[in-house]
Amino acid sequence: MTPARPDLFHPRIVFAGCPALPEGDGDDSGLVGALRARGLHARWLSWDDPATLDADLVILRAAWDYIDRLDEFLDWTRRVAHLLNPPEVVAWNTDKRYLADLAAAGVPTVPSAFFAPGQPVRIPAGEVVVKPSVGAGSVGALRFSDSLQARAHAEALQDAGRTALVQPYDARVGAGETALVFLGGQQSHAFTKGPMLPSPGERPVFDESGTYAEEQLRPADPDFELWDVGHAALAAAAGHLGLASSDLLYARVDLLGDADDPRLLELELVEPSLGWCQLGADVRRRQERRFALEVESALERFGLGPFAHRRP
Repeated sequence: MTPARPDLFHPRIVFAGCPALPEGDGDDSGLVGALRARGLHARWLSWDDPATLDADLVILRAAWDYIDRLDEFLDWTRRVAHLLNPPEVVAWNTDKRYLADLAAAGVPTVPSAFFAPGQPVRIPAGEVVVKPSVGAGSVGALRFSDSLQARAHAEALQDAGRTALVQPYDARVGAGETALVFLGGQQSHAFTKGPMLPSPGERPVFDESGTYAEEQLRPADPDFELWDVGHAALAAAAGHLGLASSDLLYARVDLLGDADDPRLLELELVEPSLGWCQLGADVRRRQERRFALEVESALERFGLGPFAHRRP
């Protein structure tokens, strides 16, 4: 007698892009195949496609227009069945005021001052960067050497109902930012991002989709001191949110400086490019497989493993 074949459950998985990039920017092109190799099936949809609400698991990857639709976006994150990273992470991390939480936890960060609408703006001496506290892809971020122009930009952001973030310009950005990638709370790989903001008074050049500033990327092999800051930032974020670092499918920690004084510029938990294209073919396949294994682990946590839904 042939034994009965178990009725395996196949969760419906969606990678979420946005209307301008419904299948992302190409960097994640290997992830569908990596999941398929584990017996998991995924497809791309724009996050605002109603079909995402029918998915068992949605993985945010290129939802880069949320900055203009934040309330709608955050409401959607709470309506999908299961989301990675989780909705509470998204709500916290989409506003760069999270930097204050990480600084308070002892993570070395780039000094940041926030000015909500109606608050008087203070511009420190020297060159500064002014950007909205809710922003992605360097949209709305400008560099200034003139304090009056910097204040005017900050106040224009306030007039539009946005909180302005003011940071001293760190000349080390000329050497690029180091982007540390974590999967399931563990370090995976790293790459360097060239400077995106041009000279004061000039605007960055954006991709034809208009969703992010063009940047030059290259592989990196950071010193352990940088990875230590990355781990500290991830642990502080998870602790603040009442989660374990392993609950975060992916994270990217962007740092300025070298081993002598690395500083956190951003912790990206919502929609970061993960720099797969900067890896050699063998390493990329291996790390994409790790990504797929972390998705498997999340499905088990959510009760969506292969034997979760068997017919009687």
